[in-house]
Amino acid sequence: MQDHNSNFSRRSVLLAIAAAAAAGNAFAESTVKFILPNATGSGVDTITRSAAPALGKALGASVVVDNQPGAGGVVGLQALARSPADGSVLSVVSNNVVIFPSVLKSLPFDMPGDFTPIAVVGATPMVLVVNPNKMPVANAKEFFTALKAKPGGYNFGSGGNGTILHLASEMVLEAGGANAKHIPYKGVGPMVTDLMGGQIDFATAALPSVQGQIKSGALRPIGLLTAQRTPAAPEIPTFAEQGLSNFSADAWFAVIGPKGLSAANVKKAHDAVVAAFNDPAVKEAMAKQGNTINVSTTEQANAMFRSELQRFATLVKKVGLEPQ
Repeated sequence: MQDHNSNFSRRSVLLAIAAAAAAGNAFAESTVKFILPNATGSGVDTITRSAAPALGKALGASVVVDNQPGAGGVVGLQALARSPADGSVLSVVSNNVVIFPSVLKSLPFDMPGDFTPIAVVGATPMVLVVNPNKMPVANAKEFFTALKAKPGGYNFGSGGNGTILHLASEMVLEAGGANAKHIPYKGVGPMVTDLMGGQIDFATAALPSVQGQIKSGALRPIGLLTAQRTPAAPEIPTFAEQGLSNFSADAWFAVIGPKGLSAANVKKAHDAVVAAFNDPAVKEAMAKQGNTINVSTTEQANAMFRSELQRFATLVKKVGLEPQ
């Protein structure tokens, strides 16, 4: 009897170990997909891919980055809104998401009602760059002089109608008393390609998405849209210091999920964001890109989404953008 009990006990232990191992493997093999409503090479894409290994480690899952650009980001956001609310699908978004309701006549979702804001992670600097062959200008004064000499004669690109990059360029033009023709693209990557190819003359971009082209000389920076210079590119002056007093435009980014995420899934995702952006390798990457990291609480994120919806509605009216 003792032997039987002993064998039974051993079997139980072995079965328990096997079950635990299987559960552990299943957890390790789980996947969290980050749907990005942005093209490869955008600022949000660069940030997400830099943080993906640390996010995976913190979530205890493999992270897959799924770029779904289109309609300035509406396509990817619609896909996120339709995703299961079980923590398996999240997104990193720019503040495009709080501009859309002011610039698009109809949206296939409610912002932020059809989503769960998890954390505003930080901000990324924007820079206005020119193709030096199309616009041989070196600073803001020369840039505005060229535009005013040929009203409507120059064009600029953006990642899509009503995106933060579109609005930022319009804000610069409005502040400088100039105008140019807007050419929307289906993402930042195609826009940068055409800018380097000379199909468009200038554009505003997130600094991380054009750092390489600036260093190679393919694109020339005219000014940062931040209030102060960034340590990631200390040689680039701001528009504020070049005569547009008090001028600044910000591009923040956040982690969100679909509507209906449980409190436990929200906490798990938020904890993972905090851990990932505290990871030394991620911190170094963010510093090189010029990103300022300051992870909000979930409550702060919810409040910020709602207040920023109102702020950008006012800005859109100021620069005269008509809903499309």
